[in-house]
Amino acid sequence: MAGMTGAGRIPDTAMIMAAGKGTRMMPLTANKPKPLIEVAGTTLLDHVLELLEDAGVGRIVVNVHYLADRIERHLAAHAGGFSVTISDERELLRDTGGGLVKALPEIGADPFICINADNWFTWEGTNPLRRLAEAWDDARMDVLMLVVPFERAGNTQGQGDFDLDDEGRLSREGPRRARPYVWTGIQLLAKRIVVDPPGDVFSTNVFWDRAIARGRCFGLVHHGQWFDVGYPEAIALTEAALGHGG
Repeated sequence: MAGMTGAGRIPDTAMIMAAGKGTRMMPLTANKPKPLIEVAGTTLLDHVLELLEDAGVGRIVVNVHYLADRIERHLAAHAGGFSVTISDERELLRDTGGGLVKALPEIGADPFICINADNWFTWEGTNPLRRLAEAWDDARMDVLMLVVPFERAGNTQGQGDFDLDDEGRLSREGPRRARPYVWTGIQLLAKRIVVDPPGDVFSTNVFWDRAIARGRCFGLVHHGQWFDVGYPEAIALTEAALGHGG
């Protein structure tokens, strides 16, 4: 596999999703992109960079759209340890799936890390990206998501995203309902699944559904804390849970 040499090796490239408008975080995102919102004195984007640096990732591809110049300046000042490539979506916000398609030529690793810049997580022991790399089985998997049990999904406003079977496969068949696992915004993706886009603007759900239908979408349960930091009140809730509340 390109970008991975030996079992459990970390992919050398990570895609960071940083293009969204952060509408749920308004009014805080009226003049600040969501990845630059701070929790306990650290921006969401820098928190992601810390995870990637700890895992040994050397190259990042970051998509930008809303207040893109601010994200670019922040990366120039704070991502010195990484080789940074910008996937520019200023002219058209492509949603997560379309963003992946546009950025794919810049992503050398296969599989590659894809991570959202709007969640907060902790870990003890093995870095969760290393756990994903160790669990990856290219013969069986196109997608491997880091998931957390619903009862440990801090601040979540949803019902849960997936069911998880005894073999680690994810599914979500049937009508919308409460499900026991929440996606953390962190995943490994095989490049072969990022094909045949339905248009320029679409969700990664298209790729997930294909992988689920083929029995090739898997989940790995996160051992640490995880928080949805998608709306203003969640910042203080997260800080309090981390012991940083005022």
